[in-house]
Amino acid sequence: MKRTLLTLLAALALLPALADEGMWLPSLISERIDDMRAKGFRLTAEDIYSINKASMKDAVVLFNGGCTGELISPEGLLLTNHHCGYDAIQKHSTVEHDYLTNGFWAMSRAEELPNEKLWVRFLVRMEEVTDRIAAGETAAQIVEKAKAEGTGYKASVEQMYYGNQQFLFVYEQFDDVRLVAAPPSSIGKFGGDTDNWMWPRHTGDFSMFRVYASKDNRPAAYSPQNVPYRPKKHFSISTKGVKEGDFTMIYGFPGNTQEYILSDAVAYIAERSDPAKIAIRTGRLDIITKAQESDPALRIHYAAKHASIANAWKKWQGEALGLTRLNTVASKQEYEQAFQAWAQDKPEYRDVLKELKAEYARIFDAYFALELMSETIRTGELNRIYNRPSFGDEIYPQVKALNRDLFRVLYREYYDNCPQEYMVPLFAAEVERLGSPEAYAELMFEATHKEDESTEAPELEALRADIRTTVTRIFEELGKCSTRNLNSERLNELYTTYIKGLREWDTERAFYPDANLTLRVAYGKVGGYQYADGVYHKPYTTVEGILEKDNPEIYDYNIPQRLRDIIAAKDYGRWGVEIDGRTTVPVCFLADNHTTGGNSGSPVVNADGELVGINFDRTWLSTMSDIAFDPAFCRNIALDIRYVLFVIDRIGDASYLFEEMDFAE
Repeated sequence: MKRTLLTLLAALALLPALADEGMWLPSLISERIDDMRAKGFRLTAEDIYSINKASMKDAVVLFNGGCTGELISPEGLLLTNHHCGYDAIQKHSTVEHDYLTNGFWAMSRAEELPNEKLWVRFLVRMEEVTDRIAAGETAAQIVEKAKAEGTGYKASVEQMYYGNQQFLFVYEQFDDVRLVAAPPSSIGKFGGDTDNWMWPRHTGDFSMFRVYASKDNRPAAYSPQNVPYRPKKHFSISTKGVKEGDFTMIYGFPGNTQEYILSDAVAYIAERSDPAKIAIRTGRLDIITKAQESDPALRIHYAAKHASIANAWKKWQGEALGLTRLNTVASKQEYEQAFQAWAQDKPEYRDVLKELKAEYARIFDAYFALELMSETIRTGELNRIYNRPSFGDEIYPQVKALNRDLFRVLYREYYDNCPQEYMVPLFAAEVERLGSPEAYAELMFEATHKEDESTEAPELEALRADIRTTVTRIFEELGKCSTRNLNSERLNELYTTYIKGLREWDTERAFYPDANLTLRVAYGKVGGYQYADGVYHKPYTTVEGILEKDNPEIYDYNIPQRLRDIIAAKDYGRWGVEIDGRTTVPVCFLADNHTTGGNSGSPVVNADGELVGINFDRTWLSTMSDIAFDPAFCRNIALDIRYVLFVIDRIGDASYLFEEMDFAE
């Protein structure tokens, strides 16, 4: 009776997995196509992924190793997010040509701007190679054979289900990718850090590039003789829009999820890791924000740094709140108890949970020390010589004062929180000698802000060397494995067995491999959600909401005057549509597709495979979907393609680009 009750509790806890959760491998999408079609999809599995004919996979790219992009014309025109193209836009910006502030719109192919070290990859094919590796062929041998198949080919063998399966991914890489268009940051980053991870959202988060190739359509280094790439497939664009309940599919490169970790790991993240990192970054942001508010030059100088710190800081807050709200630790504990009851008479699986928990207990402090180091004494501000950098003498005194405060705060955080066994020995010894972490911070601050940069400060080099030694020791304890997540070599081995056992036991569960920056399909529907008692979040926003947030006194909400005038006059032209009995232009929409980092820029398509949006974010409490997906609450945020077209036309005066696009009416 007890075993039956536990099994029932576990099954109830996992009911959400039967909804729109999942990041599915495209080559195996035929296993999901019946469910997709039952939810409204009108195409076939081969339309999504095929190696015999052009399919959607041929219109999707991995954009520079961290985002996704999609081809929208037969001439290599590509859409991705503004924040994905931000680095390229910034590098082209000068005081005379401030493309970040004013936007950039190439009015001819000759005006499109090349970008050094910017690349895109198309997936040529993926195939399971588990049997080949079991037969003795190494992953390196498989990769080298695949790379030799074509010009510009890249390849990798990736683990699925903690090594229970291995897949080869073969890509074609193009290195001539040119900037075509970007809206002003007051559109592309509208709302800034304040609106990041939030809903309602009104951010026009897009930029446009073009892929170029040799005259025979092959990958080639940048050359004026290159021509626009002719893709096998590009997306047609729907101007019909979406409404609540409509089918949506996202096709992209999600970066990292941990759906199968134990309750022990969830508790570590929600109760120890996230709170500690949030507190540390709060201190950093308080110091930087105060300086930014004191001087416009400091605001500009620290804009990218502030955004970088704040992005994960805000994400971790939502993640911890979401995991607590969903009671994830307790739900996983019930699930583990049910698995253990099943595994008790099975020698292969009987002890795997006990050993996993023991290994977690062994490595918690070591991994926390690594995270703490990264957030404190290994941050960029504390880890380089600062004499009189390129930003000039006029703000150097303020920058120096800010850095002094950062040193003092972060040295104290490291000293107070690092497990003694894993504290950098020199750090501990110097704090003991000088009497406090603040005193040591002063010494190191002077070492990094010396006037003569011709030689390395010995104090700085000594600390760096001892940090490297400490990190190496921790890595040796964890074993040869990725430390992106709480992990060790032994944990990987045990999870291989555990996941194998889960798939044998829980035959009703729809298993999918964790995200690892390989191409995946996620599908669901457009939908709002009940945010709190009496508060329902509608699944769309409109341009009127931009005007409501508009504030020329606040940098992140100061929209271009031209946009302000158009909205105020309701001068929408052909882009005006009827929503809730009024003429407006839609901006963003919500759906329950399962996404994560790396899905930025992913195409959002409708039931006919037509482009209706560009994915760019999740709602705040959805960030816990990297660990546990709640279909009632988890929502991705997409930019409505109609707002993209509106901005191209009415703000950029670049409607000539429409001539190369295909529109589905």
